Amino acid sequence: MCLTNIQSQHKIYVSTKGNDANLGTKTTPLATLIGARNSIRKLKKNKTFQEQGVIVIISDGEYSMKEPLVLLPEDSGTAEYPIIYKAEEGATPVFSGGKKITGFYENEKGLWETKISESLYYKWKFDQLYVNNKRAVLAKTPNNGFIKIDSVSQNIWKQGSSRIAEYAQQIISLKEDGFDLLSKIKSEEIKNVRFKAYHKWDYTLRHINDIDANSKKIVTSGRGMKPWNPLKNDRRLVLENFEAALDAPGEWFLKDNGTLLYRPLEGQMIGSTEVIAPALENLISIIGNEKNNKPVEYITIQGLSFKNCHYKIPSTGAEPNQAAAKLNAAIMFENAKDISIINCEISLIGQHAIWLGKGCHNSLIEHNYIHNIGGGGVYLGDFKPLKDDLHTHHITVNNNIIKSGGQEFPPAVGIWVGHSSDNNISHNDIGNFYYSGISVGWVWGYKLSLAKRNTIAYNHIHHIGWDLLSDMAGIYTLGDSEGTIVENNVIHHVHAYSYGGWGMYADEGSSGIFFKNNLVYNTKTGGFQQNYGKGNTVKNNILAFAKKYQLQCTVAEEHKSFSFTNNIILFNEGVVLKGAWDEVVADIEHNIYWNTNGNDYDFNGHTFKAWQNRGFDKHSFIINPNFKNSFKTDFRFENQKSISKINFVPFDYSKAGVIGDKEWKKKAKLSNLIIENFEYAVMNNMILDPERG
Repeated sequence: MCLTNIQSQHKIYVSTKGNDANLGTKTTPLATLIGARNSIRKLKKNKTFQEQGVIVIISDGEYSMKEPLVLLPEDSGTAEYPIIYKAEEGATPVFSGGKKITGFYENEKGLWETKISESLYYKWKFDQLYVNNKRAVLAKTPNNGFIKIDSVSQNIWKQGSSRIAEYAQQIISLKEDGFDLLSKIKSEEIKNVRFKAYHKWDYTLRHINDIDANSKKIVTSGRGMKPWNPLKNDRRLVLENFEAALDAPGEWFLKDNGTLLYRPLEGQMIGSTEVIAPALENLISIIGNEKNNKPVEYITIQGLSFKNCHYKIPSTGAEPNQAAAKLNAAIMFENAKDISIINCEISLIGQHAIWLGKGCHNSLIEHNYIHNIGGGGVYLGDFKPLKDDLHTHHITVNNNIIKSGGQEFPPAVGIWVGHSSDNNISHNDIGNFYYSGISVGWVWGYKLSLAKRNTIAYNHIHHIGWDLLSDMAGIYTLGDSEGTIVENNVIHHVHAYSYGGWGMYADEGSSGIFFKNNLVYNTKTGGFQQNYGKGNTVKNNILAFAKKYQLQCTVAEEHKSFSFTNNIILFNEGVVLKGAWDEVVADIEHNIYWNTNGNDYDFNGHTFKAWQNRGFDKHSFIINPNFKNSFKTDFRFENQKSISKINFVPFDYSKAGVIGDKEWKKKAKLSNLIIENFEYAVMNNMILDPERG
C-alpha cells in the first residue's frame, strides 16, 4: 500500500485559477492534473532535485478535463517517497470529462433545442447525457415496460470454429403491444435505432438494419446468438434513439445534424439547468510497461471527485456478456502496484468505475463513493488465468459505497473478481444493481481458476436484481476457489425476473468455498443455491424469508458437493428444498428449520421425517429459533435454548456494511423512492410469475 505519512514532501499546487505555465507553488499554481504530472517529471530529471515524496495539493472547484490523466512507470513514487494527488484540506475538487451544452431555447413542440457545432461539423456523438447531475433517458419506446418478442429466426453467414457464429442475421418478430411508434421512424433514422433485449442473465444491445412496421419485424446483424441463451419468444426489449420516441419528460435525442432535443421535467427552467454531455472515454489510466516488467508504483489519489465519463456504443453494439465484463473503466489500472484510491467520488459515468486489470498487486480501494454508474463499481483481475507478474492479487476493497449501478449495462455488478487471488473485499455497501452484488471467479466448471483465497466479509448487499434479469445473487461464485471465505455479510432484498434471485449462489464448478456467519433474508428463490461444485462448506448462517424455495441445489455429482451444517432456515411461504436434493452427495446436519406460518415443511417433496430417512438432517430440528423480532429484521436471540441444540454460534451482523461517521453511513442508504419501487416491482413480478424460458 502507498504510504501517506512521509516526512519529506515537495508540494505542487493546482487551482482552477492556475496556469500550467506556472511554477506550481501556492501563489503560482498549475491548472490541471496533467500539468502537475509533467511538473513531477521535470523535477525527477533535474539533477539538483533531491529525491523526496511529492504531494500535489488540489484546491476546490470544478476542473474540465481535456484529456485523461495517464500515469506511466516514470510517474511512480517509491515506498519511502510516494507520489500523492490529493484535495486541499476541506476542499472537494471535481474533475469532469464532459462538455457543458448551452444555447437552449424552447421550440414550438415544448422541447428544449440547441445546435452543437462539434456534432454538426465533426460528427461528435454521445450516448449518455446528464442534466442537473442526473442521468437523462435516451428517447425510447415503450416508456414503461417492454415490447415482447414473438419469434426469432437466424441466418448464419459465417459460423467460424466457435459454437457462436462469427456473423449472422437475426429477424425478430415482435408482439403487437408497443409497436405503434415504429411506423413513425424515418428511413434515414434507421441506422441509429438500437434495441436493448433482456434475456436470462444477459443483455443484448444492437443496432437495427431494417424495420418492417407492417409485419412488426426488425432485422439486425452481428454475432450469432448464444445457443444456451438466445433471443426467443417472450424475451423483452425496448427500442431507442429515434426522434418519435422523444415523448416523455426527461428524455433526449441527438439528431445527425447536431441538433440536441430535450423534453424537460416538470419545474425545470432553461436558465437554471446544467446539461453536460460526456466526452472523455477514460479519466485516469495507470499503465505499467508489461514488456519490460516496469509497473507503475506507489501512487495515491485521495479526496477527488470524478464524473461525466463517456461510454461510446460501438457500431456493432454490445453483444451479451456476463457481468458486462467487456466494458472499460473510468479509472483503469494495468501492471500497477501499491496504488491507492482513497475517499474519492465517481459518478455519472457510462461504464465501470474502477478496474485493476492484469498485473496489479498490493493496492487499496477505500472509502470511495461510487454511484449512478453505467456499469459496475470495482473490477479486479482479467478474463484469463495469467500467471507470475501478470496475475492480479492482494487488492483491498474496503469501506466503499457502491450504489445505483448497471444504469446503462444492467448485467454489471458491484464488485467483480475475475482471475485474481488473495483479495480482501470487506465492509462495502452495495445496493440497487440489476444483476449480482459481488461476483467471484471466471471459470465455468473445473478448468484452471486463479480466483483463490479471496475474503468476502462484512459487506452489506441489498436491493439486487429487481425484476429485470435472472440467475443472479447477492454473492455469486464460479470455479475452483480454494481458500475463499464468504463470512459475516448481510444480504437482503434479492429478486429476479424469472428464476434465480439467491442470497449466495455457488454456480458452475464453485469449489473450496467456506460460507459462514452470513445473514440472508428476503430473497426470491433461496438464501443459498449450489449449481454444482466440490467441497463447499455452508455453516452457521441465518437464511430467512425466501419467497419460493429456501434452498436450492441443481446438479448432483458423484463427489461430495457441499456440507450444510449448523444453519437456521426461517420462512413463512414456499418450500424448504427444491432441486436435485434426492441425489446430491452432501453432509446436511445440525440445522434448524422453522415455518412461522405453521407446519408446512416440504423437503423437495418429502416430509421432514421422510427426508431424515434418506440420511439427511438426522440431528436437525423443526423448532422456533427464538429471534427477537425477525419480521422487523431483528435477528438477535431472545434466548439460546433452541440454537444450542445445533451448536449455532451467534454473530454480530450489525458490523456488516460501511464503517465511519453518521454522514458516511447515511450516504449508503438508498432513497425511499428506490426502495418503494423495488417492493412494487417484486410484488408485481410474484403475481405475474414469469416462466424460466
